[in-house]
Amino acid sequence: MKTPVAIGEEVRAALAAGRAVVALESTLLAHGLPYPENAALARDLDAIVRGAGAVPATVAVIGGVPVVGLDAAGIDRLVQTPGMAKLSARDLALAMASGIDGATTVASTAALAAAAGIGTFATGGLGGVHRGARDTYDESADLATLATTPLVVVCAGVKSLLDIPATIERLESLNVAVAGYRTDRFPGFYRRDGGVGLDWTLEDPEAVARAAQARDRLRAAGVAGAGGALVLANPLPAEEELDGALHDAALATGLAEAARRGIHGKAVTPFLLAHFHVATGGESLRANLVIVRRNAHLAAEVAVARARLGA
Repeated sequence: MKTPVAIGEEVRAALAAGRAVVALESTLLAHGLPYPENAALARDLDAIVRGAGAVPATVAVIGGVPVVGLDAAGIDRLVQTPGMAKLSARDLALAMASGIDGATTVASTAALAAAAGIGTFATGGLGGVHRGARDTYDESADLATLATTPLVVVCAGVKSLLDIPATIERLESLNVAVAGYRTDRFPGFYRRDGGVGLDWTLEDPEAVARAAQARDRLRAAGVAGAGGALVLANPLPAEEELDGALHDAALATGLAEAARRGIHGKAVTPFLLAHFHVATGGESLRANLVIVRRNAHLAAEVAVARARLGA
């Protein structure tokens, strides 16, 4: 059966040659920034990944076709089309059948990148277990998808508006390996320390590549629980993180306002992110952009190290 996933020519050639490739999600470009700022960020991420020696592969759905490795025309369409759908992994088949355009989340990007044979993925922060999930069962599809996709996922942890300890517990239950990059604390996106310690620390891209290679060997041998992602948590530098008092005040007022308005489910995260932007005077967006650029660079370094190792 012909694969339903279109792989860009440059990405296909790089994979065939064993070169480093980094998958990039498209939700931030389509929904996180207005045009033309999102177009500028797309160019920045492309240059960052290439500058570190890897090939960027932005993932999206264009005209009902999942694409891994958008070309320039695809990027322009992604960043300039108003009302672009936001697609998780469960939405892909419906989007294909409807012939629509859509930006991919962490879950759908990971699923499509893994299907294309890409082993390294850069994003900002993962989705996770929402506050109050004991009553709502609200948990991001990112977690279950990462349990079945053999990627190295470079991120800045999960956003502090989620239940970070519960998210770590859920990742453990799903056999998703988590390591800090030069840290033994799990970051909370805007903040370096999300309040949870980590058992594993990796100090350089070569160590990450060796861990990924070992995971792949176990997976190839059919070892149960070894088929999921390796989450590499890359915290902001101390001078770049959001001020603690400002962060805590924005979070408290945002949660209170969401409760007052009766906002719940998947509407909570976009509401709180917008609230953070206003309540922090744009500082949360500044930190977000630093995170995405840093993660793209580190992911490219990891992908290059993996290519050298043949992992």
